[in-house]
Amino acid sequence: MRAYPTPQTISQAAAILQQGGLVAFPTETVYGLGANALDATAVAKIFEVKERPFFDPLIVHISDLRKLPLLARDIPLTARKLIDAFWPGPLTIVLQKTPLVPDIVTAGLDTVAIRMPAHPIARQILSKADIPIAAPSANRFGMLSPTCADHVESQLGEKVELIVDGGKCEVGIESTIIKIAGNSATLLRYGGIPLEDIEKVIKHIEIPTENNKIESPGQLPTHYAPRTPLMIIETPIAPNKEIAYLAFCNAPKGEFLAVEVLSPHADFREAAANLFSCLHRLDSCGARMIVAETVPEIGLGRAIMDRIKKAAKKNSC
Repeated sequence: MRAYPTPQTISQAAAILQQGGLVAFPTETVYGLGANALDATAVAKIFEVKERPFFDPLIVHISDLRKLPLLARDIPLTARKLIDAFWPGPLTIVLQKTPLVPDIVTAGLDTVAIRMPAHPIARQILSKADIPIAAPSANRFGMLSPTCADHVESQLGEKVELIVDGGKCEVGIESTIIKIAGNSATLLRYGGIPLEDIEKVIKHIEIPTENNKIESPGQLPTHYAPRTPLMIIETPIAPNKEIAYLAFCNAPKGEFLAVEVLSPHADFREAAANLFSCLHRLDSCGARMIVAETVPEIGLGRAIMDRIKKAAKKNSC
């Protein structure tokens, strides 16, 4: 069932979550598929519906800091600085977990990924349910992330008890993920908060060049992919009516089957917010291939290119 976020819908969503069911709801990043994070059976439904491998851990969402001690053993000073600066918002922090967090949530790791979303509808649902909610993106595993209710409905349909339609997501790409261990901080995923902003709060962030251990969502080498093969291009290509084109800020010359421009003003925030919506449209136009221009890898451009590269790599495997 799909419904707009009335007080009745919020109460219904909370009740479904409390009873071990699944609810898809908007966050500022992408739509999440939520279940009670402290109920292993409920969380297992997420993996089943998404067809997600159990080795890929989930992010747990909370409505306020009072829930944090349920999930994390300790909150180091470095983590507290990030919380003060960026919560609520698109930043996930990985901390040592408590025994209350089921192993299925963390893929057996001794750490848990936690976020406090900023979206008012997500916060209302979390507050009303009064439980931590595990909520990966509300899509089939490895496919394009959903930034509106239509995307959720087309990929998951009736497998979800309730889809709360809160319109388009503002940020449009998943959260940045930082792991904190004592005084050290490690970037696990580029996302909705640029690395430069985080470095203003904590000066030294380790950026692994290669990480074979999956410690958070979004670390698999292939992910976020359309069904249509995607190829990254460094220079313009000849027009082709069988090809769909994803441009950064300027539409290409000549005729392509379909063209999407991420941001006519070369604004990274606008480009990030539009990325998955543009890819969903290009994926549905019947093209033989999608070609994607590179985006400058500064600020949010790093997160945008992270998604484009993983989408392209999936189709090259």
